[in-house]
Amino acid sequence: MNPIAHFLTLARYNAWATQRLLDGVAALSEQDYRRDAGLFFKSIHGTLNHLLVGEHLIWRRRFAEGLSPIVALNDEAEPDRASLAERLLQGAAHWQPLIESWPVERFDGVLSYTTMRGTQATLPFAATLAHVFNHGTHHRGQITAALTQLGQPCPELDLVYMLQQEQTQP
Repeated sequence: MNPIAHFLTLARYNAWATQRLLDGVAALSEQDYRRDAGLFFKSIHGTLNHLLVGEHLIWRRRFAEGLSPIVALNDEAEPDRASLAERLLQGAAHWQPLIESWPVERFDGVLSYTTMRGTQATLPFAATLAHVFNHGTHHRGQITAALTQLGQPCPELDLVYMLQQEQTQP
């Protein structure tokens, strides 16, 4: 398997699923959007904000710039709902060109970074990149559960739906 093709699929999926989720969340009232829904980061807003912090402000900078910013995982990086959605979509769009920029050998290497606790870590590059996309899937799943609890329609976010949609597009 070509790791670049594999991770480009995950990057496309991440952007696709984020857009679909945000479309589903858009129908929520402000009260429901910010209500404590029993999620790890409390509300849908808190969980979306965590995705911005974790995926884009921390992990993407580690992969793209070799930097390990110190940001709390529950910091409210973007309090405005519309701006948060836009930043999530913009952040998701940055993964594909980043992945395309790496030589195939990079995926067999390691990623060295500083953890949130300030210690050095070195992990397998490809597995750690897979973690980033898996992490997003995990939290999008939490948000879809919250949408269901709120009586809202829940977008279908399975990867196979994106793959089927891509097959039908010219």
